[in-house]
Amino acid sequence: MRSIRDSGRIGFAGLGRMGAPMCANLVRAGRTVATTDIRPEAVVAGARPLPGMADLAAESDVLITMLPGPREVTDAMAGAVDALRPGAVWIDMTSNDPAATTPVRERVLARGAYVLEAPVGGGVEAARAGTLRIFAGGEEAVFARCRPILEILADPAQIVRVGGHGAGYTAKLLVNLLWFGQAVATAEALLLGASAGLDLGTLRRVLAGSAAGSEFIRRDLTALFAGDYLTSFGLDRCLEELTAVTGLARAHGVPFALSELVEDTYRRALDRFGPVDGELLAVALLEERADRRLRHPYEN
Repeated sequence: MRSIRDSGRIGFAGLGRMGAPMCANLVRAGRTVATTDIRPEAVVAGARPLPGMADLAAESDVLITMLPGPREVTDAMAGAVDALRPGAVWIDMTSNDPAATTPVRERVLARGAYVLEAPVGGGVEAARAGTLRIFAGGEEAVFARCRPILEILADPAQIVRVGGHGAGYTAKLLVNLLWFGQAVATAEALLLGASAGLDLGTLRRVLAGSAAGSEFIRRDLTALFAGDYLTSFGLDRCLEELTAVTGLARAHGVPFALSELVEDTYRRALDRFGPVDGELLAVALLEERADRRLRHPYEN
């Protein structure tokens, strides 16, 4: 398998809030990049726009998809697989459903191309800074071939090959599941504490320094306490990921009752607020039911 460290044409599909800064980082690193997006006006300076996925796939040594979810990946790759050249690599960086992606992966492999799943974590600011986390799944040799590209987009220390095909998607779903669960559980605890007369800032410090401490409490509560429900990701997409992971649990026959309650909370939030942006709108739903907002001045 030839190296792509010093050569290789990259095709990048999906120039949304995450994809655009990721693509820009590839351009700044000196890579030859072509792009496509369903919005013709979506462009990245220094990258050559192409009209569609088939055009992009035909020209790419490495085809990267960074799309909203499983449906979009399936639709996009329907027009790309037959245009991929043998030996090319498809890197899907979408937070995806391993079951939904299997048929696409099998078609790509049958084409004589390679597949690496590399969903990311870290949000828009990390995408801009090139410090994302990557949960990779696929063959070791393909991962090694693609690592120089991944290191442009992510913190090298945070690029982990979790296992074979499906493992990267699954790991990302589990990371998100636990974060959503922490958001719901922490909100319930804080609402109860505040209702019982505890100061939210003091309670946060107590929780952060205890066995109950988490990155959500130490980091993400700052946004919530300021009234920010983290609008960089859609509520409908949150539920889509939770539905994928609970479906995976049922397929494997493992108990998942607590996570199904988290999924139900996000489903009720979606019913209440609609498919708007806000990863923490499930917390807003709990606040409404408690008739209390979780607000506190910023503290270092």
